Amino acid sequence: MNLHDVHQGVQKRKSKKRVGRGIGSGHGKTASRGHKGQYASAGAGLPSSMFSGGQTPLYRRVPKRGFNQAFFARVYAVVNVADLDALFNDGDTITPEQLKASGLAKKPCDGYKILGDGELTKKLTVSAHLFSKSAIAKIEAKGGTVTVIPGPKKPVKNKMKPRPPKTV
Repeated sequence: MNLHDVHQGVQKRKSKKRVGRGIGSGHGKTASRGHKGQYASAGAGLPSSMFSGGQTPLYRRVPKRGFNQAFFARVYAVVNVADLDALFNDGDTITPEQLKASGLAKKPCDGYKILGDGELTKKLTVSAHLFSKSAIAKIEAKGGTVTVIPGPKKPVKNKMKPRPPKTV
């Protein structure tokens, strides 16, 4: 064998299978689909990865227990009083926008909770969604103020309006 014969007859691109072009094409009549069966007809989907060959699939065999409230749970970014003391100056007004801009809470969250971990040496005006008792005590001890941002309104349970009285 010579070097120029190594790739003789080897094609880089395989030609597309042309089906339904008559008996002489080699893929005629049933177009290489065989007779009857699930995959013979057009539009028959291949089974998904969850399909277990007719056996009851695992997700139906495993018992369903418990209830998860993760869908409803609110995620709060936690900020300590020591972090506020390190990043902000004396007399600053701290809002959730400033907390996000300062990089104290990088992940998406539903609100901010201020905790009383660490020492506070500055007078700060802090507005956030939640505060711990120790955080309120430390901020107010230095002459600062605490503003609680109210959460979203609770949904109205009964949306049916009372009917107007009948007039005769």
